[in-house]
Amino acid sequence: MVVAADDGVMPQTREHAAVLAALGVEVGVVAVTKSDLADPERASIEAAELLPGAEIVAVSSRTGAGLDALRAALEAAASRVASRAADGPLRLHVDRVFTIRGAGTVVTGTLWSGTAVKGAQVSVLPIGTRARIRAVEVHDQPVERAEAGQRVALNLVARGEISRGDVVTDGALAPTYRIDAALEWVERPKDGARLAVHHGTRESAARIVALGGSDFQLRLEKPLIPMAGDRLVIRSLAPPNTLGGGVIIDPAPRRHRSRLERPEPEAPPEPPKPERAPLSEPARALGERLRDAGYEPPLDADRDLLTELREHGRAVRLGPTMHIHTDALDEVRDRVIAVIERDGQITLAGLRDELQTSRKYAQALLEHFDGERLTLRRGDARVLRRRRASAP
Repeated sequence: MVVAADDGVMPQTREHAAVLAALGVEVGVVAVTKSDLADPERASIEAAELLPGAEIVAVSSRTGAGLDALRAALEAAASRVASRAADGPLRLHVDRVFTIRGAGTVVTGTLWSGTAVKGAQVSVLPIGTRARIRAVEVHDQPVERAEAGQRVALNLVARGEISRGDVVTDGALAPTYRIDAALEWVERPKDGARLAVHHGTRESAARIVALGGSDFQLRLEKPLIPMAGDRLVIRSLAPPNTLGGGVIIDPAPRRHRSRLERPEPEAPPEPPKPERAPLSEPARALGERLRDAGYEPPLDADRDLLTELREHGRAVRLGPTMHIHTDALDEVRDRVIAVIERDGQITLAGLRDELQTSRKYAQALLEHFDGERLTLRRGDARVLRRRRASAP
């Protein structure tokens, strides 16, 4: 962190400190610059209060005073920080993309985990395209492999347009529209507030749902590609102030009810119902197959088992000969809502492309949402019904 001796801690300094706290950064150095122009004492005191535990070093680029001490402090801080995990999947959050004539697409970023090896096959998410690493560079030097923590440039042989915010990986990562996280706040927003979630080099607007204590669910409008244990930064949309941040608990959770959602008014007591038998093993196995199939479920095979799954809330009829797992249906519902709130409508072709599926499944899903009165068909497009669209 840099603080000028003649200015002291400024509003942007406090914003940067809030981002560091959200990212869990506890080791660092503060360079108090321009110490030849002003007494660095006031700025040093302010910096120490803002970043307790950081070493404060007064320096002058004009005279060179304090530069050796600054280098020593940086080396000492670096020695206290654990290296990134080399044994995890390759994860490169792309911060820059450009094209070199005769070479093709080049992406750059910091390797979060794993190793990038020349010739390796990788995936680019969330677009889902496959690619081959043609060449690897570290600090402009060609290498056979790059390790976690290094700044790297990868020359990729790939189809499709790669953008800043995409993730290059060789692991079993997947885009998600929901995240459960343990969050700490500088300024806590209201439950249901719309805010910005930053992860890697990607960001998305999201609704926040309080789950109790420090746990929250983030319902995203654009997909992120996280893993459990990753850090998030939460900011307001306008003005873009840092509100807090924290750690991802579950990168692909089920949709949870907010602890602040009020229950329906109590109905008159009903006569006791006979106790429901536990889910049978064949039905449980079928439910797992439906869950794995996602939003492309197979045709119905065993109607008795499907009836059992429906009674236990594990499956929903998607058509005359098709059932879908409730988890998969919840995910698609969230994505349909997010697209309509962003674009004003969704078409059958739009949902087909959003899910990267066939027309058959997209049509069945949209007709189901029409039937549950989530969407209303207008010509070739769907919009949210007025009751849903006007909800806060």
